Amino acid sequence: MKEEPRHRLQQARAKAGFDSPSEAARAFREINVNTLISHENGNRPISKKAAQTYGKAFDVEAGWILFGERADMEFPGLVRVPVISMVSAGNLRDQPGVTSSDIERWIHVADVPAGDWIALGVDGDSMNRIAPDGSTILVNRADDRLIDGKYYVFSLGGGEATFKRYKREPKPLLQPFSTNPDHVSIPATDDLYVFGRARRVITDL
Repeated sequence: MKEEPRHRLQQARAKAGFDSPSEAARAFREINVNTLISHENGNRPISKKAAQTYGKAFDVEAGWILFGERADMEFPGLVRVPVISMVSAGNLRDQPGVTSSDIERWIHVADVPAGDWIALGVDGDSMNRIAPDGSTILVNRADDRLIDGKYYVFSLGGGEATFKRYKREPKPLLQPFSTNPDHVSIPATDDLYVFGRARRVITDL
C-alpha cells in the first residue's frame, strides 16, 4: 500500500508519544481533535498550514508529512527530550513523570549519557552568567546527588521550581549566578526537593 500523508501524520503523532488524536489535541490548543481525526482518516486533505501546525507539535518537518521528504524518523545518535515549563517542573514533585499536557515541544540533543532527561526554558536573569534569559537547560532527573558548586533545578516547599547553583559550605544555599546584584541566595530547607541536575545550556545567537 502506498504511504500517504495521513499515514505519515499518524506515525508522527504516535512517535511524539500521543496514543490518540484526542490526547494530542488536549496537549496542543492549536490542534482541533475533529480536524486531526479527519486528516488521519483521509476524509480531509492536509493543507500546508495544517502540516506546519502538526510538524511543530510532533517535531517533524511539514514537508515530510506532505511529501515524505524525510524518511528517517529514528534520529540515530540523538535523544528526544520534552521541553516543559518551570511551572510543570514544580508540579512533578507530586507526580511520577511528565505527561503529554506538560510538554510544550520536543527537541533532539546529542552526546548525552543515559538518564531521565527534560528541558526547561530559562525565564529571568538570576543565572545569566551561564544561562541567559530565554535559553534552554537540559536536566537529568535521574541525577539528584548534590555536589558542591554544581547546578540543579530544585522544587521548593510551595511547589515552585527554581534553577540555582548548590553551595554546601558554610551552610547549604541555593545561589544565583547572575550579573544582577538584586538576586539573593535561598537557604536549603528540609522540604527541598532536588528535581535534577542541569548538565547543558542551549542558547540561540
